[in-house]
Amino acid sequence: MERILLVDDDLSLCHFLKKTFSQKGYQVVACHTGKEAEELVQEQEADLVLLDNKLPDRKGLEVLKEMKQRYPKMPIIVMTAFGTTDTAIEAMRLGAFDYILKPFELEAISELVMKGLEANKLMKRAVAIPAFSEETEDSDRMIGKSKVMQEVYKLIGQVAESDVTVLIRGESGTGKELVARAVYQHSRRKDRPFLAINCAAIPETLLESELFGHEKGAFTGASKRRIGKFEQCHQGTILLDEVGDMALSTQAKVLRVLQEGAFERVGGNETIKVDVRVLASTNRKLEELIKEGKFREDLYYRLKIMTIVLPPLRERKEDLQELTEYFFHFYRRQLGMQVSYIAPSIFHKLDSYHWPGNVRELANAIKRALILAKGEILSEDDILFDREDDIRSFSNEEDLEESLKKMLDPLFSDILRFWGTGLHSNLLEKIEKFLIQKALSETGGNQVQAAKLLGISRNTLRHRIEKYRLSS
Repeated sequence: MERILLVDDDLSLCHFLKKTFSQKGYQVVACHTGKEAEELVQEQEADLVLLDNKLPDRKGLEVLKEMKQRYPKMPIIVMTAFGTTDTAIEAMRLGAFDYILKPFELEAISELVMKGLEANKLMKRAVAIPAFSEETEDSDRMIGKSKVMQEVYKLIGQVAESDVTVLIRGESGTGKELVARAVYQHSRRKDRPFLAINCAAIPETLLESELFGHEKGAFTGASKRRIGKFEQCHQGTILLDEVGDMALSTQAKVLRVLQEGAFERVGGNETIKVDVRVLASTNRKLEELIKEGKFREDLYYRLKIMTIVLPPLRERKEDLQELTEYFFHFYRRQLGMQVSYIAPSIFHKLDSYHWPGNVRELANAIKRALILAKGEILSEDDILFDREDDIRSFSNEEDLEESLKKMLDPLFSDILRFWGTGLHSNLLEKIEKFLIQKALSETGGNQVQAAKLLGISRNTLRHRIEKYRLSS
């Protein structure tokens, strides 16, 4: 159970936040002074700290500074009712994961807490590598005895301790993030922060600000100065996930960081010096993007000083049985299912499929099969492939994205005319409603199983069912 330390002398706020996050399944410990906070962290390091900036015995920033010196990887979110630029900048420079102004919305603090805990997992959850790692219960595993995977393990060992940039290539779902975490955890920077930035998930107009920060007034909505991830991750490691989706203007600034260890915030003139190791991953063909003028050739060569290529699952099917057995036991424990055995016939069915979604698709298939299984034995009939005929035409995520574009393009003008400026939120709501309906249908209306299938809490699912007036 993840442990949150709440440090605030506002007793009513402490009670509210403790109740809220306890209901979400976290262990929440509350205290009201800086001294108590430091004693509690010494007894048991927290997975995340919510720290008020104004405490009875000392300033929260002083507590932040001391905690980050002792526990540099522990995410700390600073809460303050005095939202001055100086406070925010100083908090981020001292290593805060983020800060939030009081009073805040529950949704806003919940989102920050989720992001902080996810960052903590990435830094602390070990990646066990058969070639030179001992697996622990609290670890992810890289699985496979195939020749191609043995080469991957060797490369990780060879590049981990140096500070060179590493380009990790492979189709979507092959495990690129696991490789990046393994490189980080076996590096000389393993005791410093690790941040993963999905370049494809952040709008092009915001990615540069996310990475390098911005000055107040740099663009519409920039109401205060913001510290970026590079500055926040000084002396640590950054993973630029899906680096092929990065805009050319942002690529230029990343190149400068790699060459000079320097950059300016968006809208600023001050040169910021940083010492950050850069790892990058992509499922795109960067060589083709270079020819199309969409990716800088000089950045490409700076990133690929060392390259690790992950093979698709269809090219290492000798690892299928071991992977299946691992996911079976992992999700059986996680979901608390009573299924005890795997029918041998399953492996023939899995082997006959070409796995366009790779290891991630296999993991999802086994998880879904366990949820739907009716007896003690996981049978061939429990393994389902969504729209198998359609999926077989997708060799990678780009093909799937292109297919979605073809479906949505004819409808876009009608959607825009119907929803106007509310297009983004309305479309997301319709998609969310559809996914919840499908999950409830797949699980026979069982909310616990549907929530697990969707990867959300039961409380969140219940709220969404009420919001969309769905019947379960």
